[in-house]
Amino acid sequence: MFIMHNQNQTGHDYNDHFTALHSNMNAIRAVASAVEGTLGSKGLDTMLVDENGQVIVTNDGVTILEKMEANHPAAKMLIKVAKSQQNEIGDGTTTATILASELLTDAVNQVNRGVPIPKLIAGIKQGINIAIQKLRSNVRMIEDLKAPSLFQIAYIAGREHEDIAKLIVDAALLIKKEKLSDPEYKFADSIVAYEGKQNQLISGLILNKKRMNSQMPKKISKANILVIEDAFEPENVEEEALGTEIGFQKYLEYKAEFQKNLLKITSLGVNVIAVDRGVDPIAEEFCIDHGIMVLQRLSRQDLKRLVEHTGAKTIKRTGLNKDTEELKAYLGYADEVIEDQMLEKIRIIGGKGKPMATILVGASTDEIVEERERIAKDAASSVQAAIRGGYVPGGGAIEFFIAKEIEKLKDQVHGMEGFGLQVVASALRKPMSQIILNAGFNPLEKLEEVKVAQNTQQKDSLGIDADTGEVIDMEQRGVLDPALVKIHALQAAFEITEAILRIKTIIKMKSDDQD
Repeated sequence: MFIMHNQNQTGHDYNDHFTALHSNMNAIRAVASAVEGTLGSKGLDTMLVDENGQVIVTNDGVTILEKMEANHPAAKMLIKVAKSQQNEIGDGTTTATILASELLTDAVNQVNRGVPIPKLIAGIKQGINIAIQKLRSNVRMIEDLKAPSLFQIAYIAGREHEDIAKLIVDAALLIKKEKLSDPEYKFADSIVAYEGKQNQLISGLILNKKRMNSQMPKKISKANILVIEDAFEPENVEEEALGTEIGFQKYLEYKAEFQKNLLKITSLGVNVIAVDRGVDPIAEEFCIDHGIMVLQRLSRQDLKRLVEHTGAKTIKRTGLNKDTEELKAYLGYADEVIEDQMLEKIRIIGGKGKPMATILVGASTDEIVEERERIAKDAASSVQAAIRGGYVPGGGAIEFFIAKEIEKLKDQVHGMEGFGLQVVASALRKPMSQIILNAGFNPLEKLEEVKVAQNTQQKDSLGIDADTGEVIDMEQRGVLDPALVKIHALQAAFEITEAILRIKTIIKMKSDDQD
């Protein structure tokens, strides 16, 4: 292996750590600089260009991080942590990235001053825990989905696209609070976007599939739905066994049994069959002859949504051997299953199970379809996060307020851990500072105005109007953010900061073909 920093020479150990730390910090800063200009209502877009000249113009943080070329290992670590924020909450990757960069930059400055890293990490951890605790104690919960605050959350997260915010809230009302509060349910997955289409809220499901065969019915009313979590074909006989008399006899038995099961399916009134794998040609021909619509190779996610909406239970192919009465309990129902010619997908309407909705977001051109979809998904994720965990004032207001509270506690902390609290306080001011900068105002001047106003009024909702530069009440203005987005962003930022601070040296691994 090649050691990038030599630790075998006396007196070089500190310099090696210092060099690695600065290298990693610079990589983190480079990643953060790519997204920080997008923060806030006045944030600008980023243009991403690939080697073939394909262009994406966006101000969506996770898209920028996913598409940008990053070679430095620390940069890759940050991008991975930011993606985990997206996977968990669906929004807040830009905030998490900026907080991580600011935490690490200030932490390195403290290391330069001689603060021991273990003490610094302990202080930062304490500061982050205090910040999260204070965020939770200031959460405003959403009791009614018709509350104006929910629309405002969708509006802010949806980058002030009023049409998208209205679609998201209407869908939330249709799906209901119980379903949206389920952490296993991803509201953002119900969004699709198409060029040249109008915005539309569709009751029910849209499955990214067509009929298996064009000779099957396009539309089924009063659909009795059988969901097979398996291949829709006779049971298999090993190829070697087929060469024996016993094996071949078994093959004929399985085939005859399968044909009996096909007749059993029709006697149950099944007219829609959904399968997560392939379909035997005999079954395909049988279904065409009997007017049964078959959907094959559904994804695990689509299968789960179909079961939830129609009230069906999944069954294996061996389960088709059950008697007719037992099989009835596995069937789902929907008022209508139709292959939508406009969408070129399958629509399931009026399922007897849990209510669901699909949000169709229209776009005028192909170039903006993906961006409109990303915006809608951010809005949906924020709405769901707010329903699950409440909301707080946005615009960096509550972080700025908490920073002041943490600074008060710094003097009560003995030893050098207090410097870690100072790092957290400084990082918490960064979101508002960046929003002010992106709006074209002087952060030093405006942050001082907010500080005076918050001290005077003791309100955690005071921030800066990005249009006028005046101090305003963010909550009254409707600038609101989901509390869970803030909390997870702080946790993700600490995770990457701690990991980077603990790296003492960087070693290049040998390739597999090296001795």
